[in-house]
Amino acid sequence: MHWILWLILILVLLCAAAVVGIYLFTFHYPKKMHHDDFHFPDSPLAQPYKEKATALIKEMRARPCERVETKSFDGLKLSGRYYEAKPGAPVAICFHGYKSTAVKDFCGGSKHFLAKGINVLAVDQRSHGESEGSVITFGINERYDVKSWCEWAKERFGDVPFYLVGVSMGAATVLLSADLDLPSNVKCIMADCPYASPQEIIKTVAGYMHIPGWTIIFAVWGAKLFGRFDLIKISAVDTVAKSKVPVLIIHGLADDFVPESMSAEIAEKNPSIVTRVTVDGAGHAMSYMVDEKKYTKAIDDFLASIG
Repeated sequence: MHWILWLILILVLLCAAAVVGIYLFTFHYPKKMHHDDFHFPDSPLAQPYKEKATALIKEMRARPCERVETKSFDGLKLSGRYYEAKPGAPVAICFHGYKSTAVKDFCGGSKHFLAKGINVLAVDQRSHGESEGSVITFGINERYDVKSWCEWAKERFGDVPFYLVGVSMGAATVLLSADLDLPSNVKCIMADCPYASPQEIIKTVAGYMHIPGWTIIFAVWGAKLFGRFDLIKISAVDTVAKSKVPVLIIHGLADDFVPESMSAEIAEKNPSIVTRVTVDGAGHAMSYMVDEKKYTKAIDDFLASIG
């Protein structure tokens, strides 16, 4: 009988260790890791473009901007950089990816927007950069930060058009905000390599690491116990189905992190408002670098189509 009790205790301790370990690895993001604009993936799909990306990052870092701040729904200071092409122009509000930076993820996109006379608000997602927080929620809480930034921008800029733009987790973030009561300034959403839902991308990445999919339950428990958020309550597939504004999704066909099939799944839910563009040979978040002409034309054509 004693050995059964010991076995139960050991299993409980192992489960507890798994919950804590997965939470710390996946969701907790300490401040010391927040500022590496030049971190570049080792993937052979990305390395050929490192020099181009580095030059664009240096260019964006050198571009004059205004540091701006707002508050999140739960009291965190949120920080961003505002780049002005011209007063009264539309504003692209840009959200970067998981453990990335605004300067890195929008070094190319911001250059294109500004050249087209579109102002850029490149924000630090919660728990990144100069924004407060230490928990990444994969877009679940971050989507409310989209609303906070839109409300701040409306107060600052008035009734100019807003374009919500995101890369990777930032792409999922802006798509997850699609069913919120956003200001009428929001005219469209542009998402580069989004995932279908937080739980699906975590299961997918676990699969890359040869971790069984059922272990997602430890991530769910960790999120609830320590992060105070529900990992499985929402998906971009469902929120885009309710979107009232047009959506552009761009995704590399060689994406080795977020499968392009996730973009297809999102688009299929609301094909009347979703424009989907794929880029041959592009790895994760590399579509701009691989085919800048196709990428920027997709944005220009999409914006022209919505007037």
